[in-house]
Amino acid sequence: MANVAEPGRVECIHVAVSEGEPMQATDRIRVLAGIGLEGDRYATGRGHFSGTPGTGRALTLIEAEVLESLRDSEGIALHPGEARRNVTTRGIGLNALVGRRFRIGSVLCEGKRLCEPCSYLEGVVAKSLLDPLSHRGGLRADVLEDGDIRIGDELRPLEG
Repeated sequence: MANVAEPGRVECIHVAVSEGEPMQATDRIRVLAGIGLEGDRYATGRGHFSGTPGTGRALTLIEAEVLESLRDSEGIALHPGEARRNVTTRGIGLNALVGRRFRIGSVLCEGKRLCEPCSYLEGVVAKSLLDPLSHRGGLRADVLEDGDIRIGDELRPLEG
């Protein structure tokens, strides 16, 4: 698994315009504080869980290493867009960012909770993911400052 002490990198960025729609890849995206990724289903209130109270829906992340492990050890090919997370990272352990602030590109974020797999995700991708992705499904974060995220940007945890 990746290390939280070292910065990671953004490998992929995805958004979906509404619930159940395919995730669309982009090289860069504008991110708005308290809202999320411009044009994404959760920023516009059209996501599956948009009406559910709680934080951590503005930005979701998953480790590329987890997707590779899923393929290699479980024989399940799940491409970054299929994971239905906004940002795929490499080189950083996302679980350790729960409760911590970090910067991804120019965007200030705070990790809120793990992004556990759900039956909705299984239904959309038609793959059995609940057990293989348990506690490895990524991170849910709030966006604290506007900015941009680009492929190749650094993801760096902040002190304190």
